[in-house]
Amino acid sequence: MKMNRHIIPGGLCSTEYIRSLDIDSEYILLIVDDAADIEASECSLQIMRETLVKTGASIVYSDYTLACGGGDDALIKCGEYLDGSVRDDFQFGPLIMIDAAMFNKAVSGIGEYTYAAWYAVRLALSRMAPVEHVAQSLYSCTPLDRRSEEVRRFDYVNPRNQEVQTEYEHAFTVHLKEIDAYLSPDAWLHADYGDGFAVEASVIIPVKNRVRTVAYAIRSAAIQKCDFTFNIIVVDNHSDDGTTQLLTELCEEIPNLIVHTPVSIGHGIGGCWNEALAHPMCGRFAVQLDSDDLYSSPDTLQRVVDTFVNGDYGMVVGAYTLTDFSLNTLPPGLIAHTEWTDENGRNNALRVNGFGAPRAFSTAIARRHPMPDVSYGEDYVMGLQISRYYKVGRIYDSLYLCRRWEGNSDAALPLDKINANNLYKDTARTREIELRQALNRGI
Repeated sequence: MKMNRHIIPGGLCSTEYIRSLDIDSEYILLIVDDAADIEASECSLQIMRETLVKTGASIVYSDYTLACGGGDDALIKCGEYLDGSVRDDFQFGPLIMIDAAMFNKAVSGIGEYTYAAWYAVRLALSRMAPVEHVAQSLYSCTPLDRRSEEVRRFDYVNPRNQEVQTEYEHAFTVHLKEIDAYLSPDAWLHADYGDGFAVEASVIIPVKNRVRTVAYAIRSAAIQKCDFTFNIIVVDNHSDDGTTQLLTELCEEIPNLIVHTPVSIGHGIGGCWNEALAHPMCGRFAVQLDSDDLYSSPDTLQRVVDTFVNGDYGMVVGAYTLTDFSLNTLPPGLIAHTEWTDENGRNNALRVNGFGAPRAFSTAIARRHPMPDVSYGEDYVMGLQISRYYKVGRIYDSLYLCRRWEGNSDAALPLDKINANNLYKDTARTREIELRQALNRGI
């Protein structure tokens, strides 16, 4: 078979570079250079080619073997590509086969990019034909990108990457418009905050087995200085490490602390949030605080509620500082999500993997859009739902200290868990895209 082999440098490339590729074959073998010493047999390449032909796919990718040395080779299972797999860091692996005719057509239709040309082409290819995953290892390679997942996960909010991310956002916005999932910046519902709430705001803290940290979180909420009434609702998800006893003691110390234990023992974090939102003592606004994090100052809650009152928002999100357990700042430091704009934030939210923290909701609205009862991505799904209809207010100053330590629920995850988490969010994005398409079509 006639095939061109090309290298995309570091996954980032310009339109000029991509158009300079001399494509005169039926198929392209694209090598993304975050790996080295790629070894693929002719039989493996034939499997990829046959998959392209039989399925009519635009892109074919496969699982692969990571040669780590010392007999520690690892099978890397790539995730399935869905309509919602639109994040720019989707892991195809370093070897991709592409239909050349579709590639040339896609390249001819993209804009001028310095960094996002491959991303724009990949999205265009996904609109033309399916993206197929071969669930078997067809090649081996050695890694070049030695950075940890913990570091790479924050690339999209690192200020040094702002120019890159702006290009990605532009390419993604084009994609949303092409598939009729783009939401106009002028189409919003009025945020009705409701009446009859016991207090103006509630700090919501779901907890399970955080005896080491939860008291710090609660006390950072208890010292908030506000010109309104508030309480702290801790949902104790049947802890068995001493957390429950500690919460009982803290209730004697902190008058506005409410501890609620769900009847069910099977809730995830999202289910605990729904329990708090449905609680009769939940305030007009529900403000997030994780059980191992802290509010950064006593005015956090006031600033969040003021933003609701002075705006017309269904949700308000602040900025946070990444720290270690001892509150020493970790890179990249402030996570402010400055990529968010009132004009395009809710569209770009489908491309990135989070909204930020602390997250706060109008309780009346949140009750109509409950979180999925899971312990990963539940807040992201809620944010997508609310931003489909309501404005999201942003505070770009640090209101929150997000502590990274070995006890975090997402610390040192194995690859299969990372893939499962990514698949969950890609599935959620797929559904959200479908709902936004239906909204645009008046269905």
